[in-house]
This record gives sequence, structure tokens and C-alpha cells, in this order.
Amino acid sequence: MHDENRAQFNWLIKKVNNDFVKKNLHLMQGEVYDLGCGIRPYEEDILKYANNYFGLDWFNTQHSLCADIVADLNSPLPLKNAIADTVISFQVLEHLYEPQVMLNESFRILKPGKRIFVAVPFNWWVHEAPYDFFRYTCYGIKYLLKKAGFIDINVHAVTGFWSMWCLKFNYQSARLIRGTTLLRWLIRVMLTPIWFLDQIIAPVLDKFWQGKEETAGYFVKARKP
Repeated sequence: MHDENRAQFNWLIKKVNNDFVKKNLHLMQGEVYDLGCGIRPYEEDILKYANNYFGLDWFNTQHSLCADIVADLNSPLPLKNAIADTVISFQVLEHLYEPQVMLNESFRILKPGKRIFVAVPFNWWVHEAPYDFFRYTCYGIKYLLKKAGFIDINVHAVTGFWSMWCLKFNYQSARLIRGTTLLRWLIRVMLTPIWFLDQIIAPVLDKFWQGKEETAGYFVKARKP
């Protein structure tokens, strides 16, 4: 799981992602393929339920290359048909210039009746440039999954408005810290209590502003017929 250190300006989004994975770990069984695995933050927890975990990533990753299989997710994968019991792909689709190819390939490698779990951003800053191409509405990601052949598509907003807004404020204020080492340290010391409190308060306020229209992103579950 991701580190949820409360001294960080973005621990809330890490907690949100961790909570989604924890809630669905019991469904991530059999042969699990993580498309765009990055540093493999969920491997240890997934293996409490799964038989095997295989991480796929491409050679140009901006993280350390930790993949079992090096492949470009914009192209057909070097994998056989119907070999996966579970496909996961978290915060990856926005970095693909051919996202439909990846979803089509996910459908191909999944066994009938098995699931895919996807996380995509909506209101989020441009990151890992220049490999950042898209943002997804709940309708857009559902359309792409349906086009790939998936059914039982469930789309869930990862945050409400207030958490989304506070995270954007925290990221922006952290990026704007400038000056000498001492000055940067002093500014961070002053901002840390604000970052901590807004990430505590925002999820509570989210409960009074329901809906999928204002969110940091979406979690999606779907099934191959």
C-alpha cells in the first residue's frame, strides 16, 4: 500500500486509493496482471489473496523499472488469450495515447467472467509530462470499457468536491515553495498544519456535496462476460 504519512500534503489521495484496493482485495484472485505497475505498491497485499502477481510496465517509465514484463501498453501485449483472473491498472490510462488498445488487450487476456479494476484521474494536474494525454469523466471511462466488451461496469467517484479542491490547493502550494533552504523549510512548517487539517475536514464536507461531477478521479470495476 501507499505510505499514508499524515505529515505529507497529499496523504488523503493515497488513503483513498489504498481504501479502494483494500475493499476489493478479496476479488483480486488467481493470476493478477498489473498493467502499468510502477513500483508495485499493492503487490504484497494482493498476494494474500492471489496465486501470482505479474507487473507490466514500459521501458520509458519515470519510476524505477520494476516490471516482470516490459511492454508498451499502447500496443498489443505479449501475452496469451484468457490467462488472467484479474487485471488492475491504477492511474495509468491518462498516460497512454492509445487507451482503447490497453482496454481491448485487458479484455483479451482476461478469462471469461473475470474482473478488471481501473483508477483514472478527472480533476488532476498534468504529471509525468510529456506522457500525460487524457482526463476521464465517468461517462467517458464507462464508454471505453463498454466498447472493449466489458459488462457490469461500476464507476465510483474517488472524492467529492471538497477533497478534490483541497488536494489541488495542497499540490499547488507545495509546488510554489521557493527560496533558500531555510525559507523553504519555514514555509513547509507553516503549511503542514493547513495541509493536515484540510485533508481531515474535506472528506467530512464531501458528505454534504454528493455526486460524480466534482471529483479527483474515478475507480471502476467491470467484468468480462
